[in-house]
Amino acid sequence: MENAPLKRTPLYDSHIARGARIVEFAGFQMPVVYTEVRDEHRAVRTGCGIFDVSHMGEFELTGDRSRTALQTLVPSDIDRLEPGRALYTVLLRPEGGIVDDLIIMQRAKDDYLITVNASNIAKDFDWMRSRLPADLHFVDRSASTALIAVQGPRAVDVLTPLTDRPVAALRTMSFLKGVRVAGRPALVSRSGYTGEDGFELYVDNGDATHIWSTLLAAGATPTGLGARDTLRLEARLPLYGNDLSDTTSPLEAGLGWIVHWTKGDFIGRASLEAQRANGVLRRLVGFKMIEPSIPRHGHRVFAPGADETPIGEVTSGTHSPTLEIGIGLAYVPPGFWEPGSAFEVEVRKQRRRAEVVKTPFYRRKA
Repeated sequence: MENAPLKRTPLYDSHIARGARIVEFAGFQMPVVYTEVRDEHRAVRTGCGIFDVSHMGEFELTGDRSRTALQTLVPSDIDRLEPGRALYTVLLRPEGGIVDDLIIMQRAKDDYLITVNASNIAKDFDWMRSRLPADLHFVDRSASTALIAVQGPRAVDVLTPLTDRPVAALRTMSFLKGVRVAGRPALVSRSGYTGEDGFELYVDNGDATHIWSTLLAAGATPTGLGARDTLRLEARLPLYGNDLSDTTSPLEAGLGWIVHWTKGDFIGRASLEAQRANGVLRRLVGFKMIEPSIPRHGHRVFAPGADETPIGEVTSGTHSPTLEIGIGLAYVPPGFWEPGSAFEVEVRKQRRRAEVVKTPFYRRKA
């Protein structure tokens, strides 16, 4: 079977016009960098960068039993939501593995917008559809929805003059419907995947280019997926397919805070309760390189001076433009979880010393 042709977001031509380097990502042709990853990274840390994340998926769920149905699908308590609020959570397999991580926004009573990872759109939709009551309205809006992320300490300054609603007053993990951005309708949320203040603009495909161009004219820096990855890793924000997967649980991944044990039953609860009672056999930790080197996804991790049997594997790794050192995340067994613990990372067939550190690696100033 031939591979499916790569998709393009509504902003593809805009990226080409700005000289972006295009790569395949999650079935899309996406901009990885416009100038230099380091420069784009620092633009977000010090000013305002914008990202095309229109490859992400958006599902609409409505109906009288929507809230009750969602309660069984995720480990987080949907009752904590109210119109205008959002939460980060995961879909779980019965064995406790993560189907995907996602954002759920409550637009109104029994009316939810769910944002999922681009690589998992079809998988997530099928998974949820097969477990939701048939009478609920569950629709994939991904193909008609563009998504632009506006990130950085100056994000609010760049975005506010372009909107007709007080987006600066939004709390983190909140959103406003019916906002006009550069004269075009949008849903504006405030969360971010960079460790900085930031907003997400959900807009119709036909309005994306106009809004993108207006943001650029207002002083935002176009930023590619390369910087998005270094930014999110410094903030210790997980990436599905690297740090999260069908075989990792929230308790192993350091996401125990999203599991609300006081709520009712949900898929995967029994498995998580067993892990909670017995303890997990591995945990995702952050580390920094002591010897100069750059860890990458898939690099093997060894106990200091040990034989050829690895104790774990790097899930995400990079050179941090902010800290100017190699940093990464890895699943390791007990005995290597506490800050200060030492292990070795195999980089280009040489073992380099690394040290477990408290995360996030970077925390923005209040």
